[in-house]
Amino acid sequence: MDPLDKLLDEAPKRMDKSVKVAADEMKVIRTGQASVSILDGITVEAYGAKVPLNQLAGLAAPDPSLLTVKPYDRSIIGDIQRALQKSELELNPSNDGEIIRLPIPPLSEERRKALVKRVGEIMEQGKTALRNIRREANDAVKALQKEKKISEDQMHTSLNEIQEMLDERVKKLEEIHEAKEKEILEK
Repeated sequence: MDPLDKLLDEAPKRMDKSVKVAADEMKVIRTGQASVSILDGITVEAYGAKVPLNQLAGLAAPDPSLLTVKPYDRSIIGDIQRALQKSELELNPSNDGEIIRLPIPPLSEERRKALVKRVGEIMEQGKTALRNIRREANDAVKALQKEKKISEDQMHTSLNEIQEMLDERVKKLEEIHEAKEKEILEK
């Protein structure tokens, strides 16, 4: 595989990875509705190691205002509850010895605005990461042309292709952002 093909193959993969990172960050932001995805980033100190919550318990959203966490091993219910209390979710877990209930309170207008702002920041970080990938790819293409490994026409075609890759990913990121913002603002 020649260097240009490798570059044009690698750039969209890196861009897709950046979009996925931003989308994953947005996914864990709490909305007014119960969704087990908000528990994705939580790890529990159990069995002498940090273990993802979803490997230690069954997670469910039985109704729009409640999440339940049912540990596979009841002896670690306290560890799971502590991890949930320490998380940035600002939820108040309660347990009955078998299951942990996480009531999801409705969001205040002020909290909704703060979450929308945070989602916007995540999108901007994602766009910046995409633009950095574009810049690196463009620099590499220009270096190949300078070293006479590709023609000037190939350089211009490649630069346009990289720009199209960026535009496509930015559009996708903006769609994810708009959907999350709408979800946060729904009452």
